[in-house]
Amino acid sequence: MVWALFLLMILVFLALDLGIFNKTPHIISSKEAGKWTAVWVALSFVFSGIIYWLYQSGYVANPDRLKPHTAMIKYITGYLIELSLSIDNIFVIAIIFSAFKIGQKYQHRILFWGIIGAIVFRGLMIFFGVMLIHKFSWTTYLFGAFLIFTAVKMLFTKEEDDFEPKESFVYKILGKIVPITTDTEKAHFFIHKDSKTYATPLFVALVIIEVMDVLFAVDSVPAILAITSDPFLVFSSNIFAILGLRSMYFFLANMLEKFSCLEYSLIAILSFVGFKMVLHDYIEIPEWASLGFIALALLVGVLVSLNRDSVDNKS
Repeated sequence: MVWALFLLMILVFLALDLGIFNKTPHIISSKEAGKWTAVWVALSFVFSGIIYWLYQSGYVANPDRLKPHTAMIKYITGYLIELSLSIDNIFVIAIIFSAFKIGQKYQHRILFWGIIGAIVFRGLMIFFGVMLIHKFSWTTYLFGAFLIFTAVKMLFTKEEDDFEPKESFVYKILGKIVPITTDTEKAHFFIHKDSKTYATPLFVALVIIEVMDVLFAVDSVPAILAITSDPFLVFSSNIFAILGLRSMYFFLANMLEKFSCLEYSLIAILSFVGFKMVLHDYIEIPEWASLGFIALALLVGVLVSLNRDSVDNKS
């Protein structure tokens, strides 16, 4: 029942979003995006209170027998991890929109349908990830080692700088399935021309964003599984982070360069949760310590980035 109500709540949010607040395609200003970002973050933290109530009342399955306050802290920690790892996703989305020359007023529509797909794919990955950890305890070490490897790889490489959407495997495969046109007709994903159906740049961008989200989830899902293997906590924190991604994109898209040092915060977070998974049999880290480290890493990354940007502007 709780799962059904949660999914219904998400569907209501999405219906209100596309059916009322963004019924007409328009350019979303930084001010509007900032307000919606604040709304989604506020809703995410309000839901942590609902988490406390659900686990206190016993209305949700509690396979790990978590205390209410512990479940709430794990949810917030997972949410912050997913939110921080979304920063890299925003960089890639900006590159994709630029490569396919997607107009600003059509970008929200693409991200809206992208979220629908992300919810489905994340749900499947979380289900199988939780199942693997519960059935094969050794996969915890595998996930931990993978996160450490990812952190080291991020430290020494900059894959986003070399990413070319039109040269990607997804674009080439899609071009073999359906003809691709460079024309955009309003907000349509497909257009009919000369008795043929063509995929517009909007649809191509949507497919590539979906595939990239799955690739990013390969990092983010194991990261949150280091915090908890409770499926409801993992799924709900993931979904709230995804729902806030659109407004965060429009809020940060024009000033991504100001947060250049956040990359190191992400590396620190991935390293931390990776070592936590690998050493969980030997070192027990309190939930408040995990939450504190992740929040501090994000705060330091933001402050150092803003200070560095200020120094660069003065010079």
